[in-house]
Amino acid sequence: MAPRDPNTLANYGEWLTKHTTVNFKVNFEKQRLEGSVLLELESLTDKQSHTNYLSILSVRSDSKDLQWTLKDRVAPYGSPLHVTVPDGVPQNEILKLDIALETTKDCVGLQWMTPAQTGNKKHPYVYSQCQAILARSIFPCQDTPDVKSTFTFNITSPLPVVASGIPVPSDKQGDGDKLFRFEQKVPIPSYLFALASGDLEKAPIGNRSVVVTGPEALEEAKWELENDMDKFLEVAEKLVFDYQWGQYNVLVLPPSFAYGGMENPIFTFATPTIISGDRQNVDVIAHELAHSWSGNLVGCASWEHFWLNEGWTTYLERRIGAVIQYAFQSYYFFRWQCLELITPAYGAPQFDFSAIIGWKALEDSVALFGADHEFTKLIINHKDVDPEDAFSTVPYEKGFHFLYYLDGLVGREHFDKFIPHYFKTWARKSLDSFEFKQTFLDFFENYGNDEIKQKVAQIPWEERFYSPGLPPKPEFNTAYVDNCLALAEKWKRVDYEPSLEDVESFTANQILVFLQAVQAFEPSLQAERSHLLGTTYKISASKNVELKSAYYLIALKAGDRSELSGVVDLLSSVGRMKYVRPLYRQLNELDRDLALKTFEENKDFYPSTTRGQLEKDLGLK
Repeated sequence: MAPRDPNTLANYGEWLTKHTTVNFKVNFEKQRLEGSVLLELESLTDKQSHTNYLSILSVRSDSKDLQWTLKDRVAPYGSPLHVTVPDGVPQNEILKLDIALETTKDCVGLQWMTPAQTGNKKHPYVYSQCQAILARSIFPCQDTPDVKSTFTFNITSPLPVVASGIPVPSDKQGDGDKLFRFEQKVPIPSYLFALASGDLEKAPIGNRSVVVTGPEALEEAKWELENDMDKFLEVAEKLVFDYQWGQYNVLVLPPSFAYGGMENPIFTFATPTIISGDRQNVDVIAHELAHSWSGNLVGCASWEHFWLNEGWTTYLERRIGAVIQYAFQSYYFFRWQCLELITPAYGAPQFDFSAIIGWKALEDSVALFGADHEFTKLIINHKDVDPEDAFSTVPYEKGFHFLYYLDGLVGREHFDKFIPHYFKTWARKSLDSFEFKQTFLDFFENYGNDEIKQKVAQIPWEERFYSPGLPPKPEFNTAYVDNCLALAEKWKRVDYEPSLEDVESFTANQILVFLQAVQAFEPSLQAERSHLLGTTYKISASKNVELKSAYYLIALKAGDRSELSGVVDLLSSVGRMKYVRPLYRQLNELDRDLALKTFEENKDFYPSTTRGQLEKDLGLK
């Protein structure tokens, strides 16, 4: 098999990682992981794996030292590790390479935090973030989503540990440290390798789920999640098939975390911004749970086809969310067996409402890149590209809209038959867009009537895959949006006198749609009107970061300097790129000196991924 991932230097077409065992000690004092990785490799000839700023100490097999060479670094992909096995290995047999190593200060896949940077400021903390190509900075590996391996984690630390596997009891202890063991028996790509260690406690949030976080935040996190966790799982299983990973747990990370969530198997790593005190931001968990099927069980073969992970996950998230909202409004809290997922009109206003919010995010990303930019295509050319540079809402939302188009084309009832077929066909494998296309065509060749087959035959695959910019805009069901947009229209009048009653019946997402509509005003609100909006609707005092950041974008565009302290406070306390990147860009336009000062004071708070993207946004890199 010829390698099809341009973002790795590993020759995985010649051999494959079958199992990975990591044996690490967490050294908080040196901010290092120290230990070894055991790679079980099938059919080796030329032995090459992948590192990035790693210190390799030795390579052994069957207790014998092997010759190895760390080749020159190829930015941004790292340094290939070549290992010589004098006698070779017969095809289909396994060679075990035991590589002693330690991470370095330049390890971009780990975020080390001092006690002062944590919630209760008592203990240090470390967590990993390996997507997209950062696992190679933690251990030598075939760092590509096209290779999947089972994992064993043996992590020694003075503080509790979680990892992307099922916890296995262990009583081994030494030097004040404890051994924490985890097994991942479902093959996963290296970017889903995950660990975290710190002052952690856990609480149940469902029949198969616990939440883990700092003791100071545990009760709030438990309350935020326990109402919906089992419902999310039940609805997802009805839509696809049974959950394959045993447990579904949530680790709520310190505030610097770059993403809303990272779909690490068994333990989703989640931003604390989901803990808003109103259960209005738990759609992040529905998204990360959906990754248990799309991305984790069935994933893209390279980052050029990232939409297969995120477009599918966004689609499933919205289907799950529509069921939950519909059930809530229909008073079917405990009667999921009565709900028919395949009815075309089922939950349509709820489903489209979320899609409308996503369309605005897609418009923003396309405007930022430019309508003809390579990174606005569904399939992106990643040759000589750092996948982080291409990261945006495009694969999420443009991928979603392609699936939404296919759903509408063949009909919801028929598309719902394709969903489990697709995931069963590709379970535990990786694929590209062309294999997805063939799977879709093959399914409908053997399913459906002549009308459906004629529609499928007319799908413009090439256009959908390679056209930059926005896709055709659907005719959304606007039932949940109309009141939000009507309120925004009122704000176009300078004499409009607002009242808190305007938004008292709105959900947080409806307020968000209203704020997004105001963001698009040309000309923008005047500073005093913007300030009136924030104070009347009490948004600047909200604990909901989604709403606060949307409001602060309005305030910055309006030139309302009275909100600058709030903007700086948010940028100093949150690392989620969804919020900080737009805010820094807007702050940079209003007050570049303050933007640079704020970044300089907080750059060590942000993880490397966030820091690097902000440097580019601010023209520093």
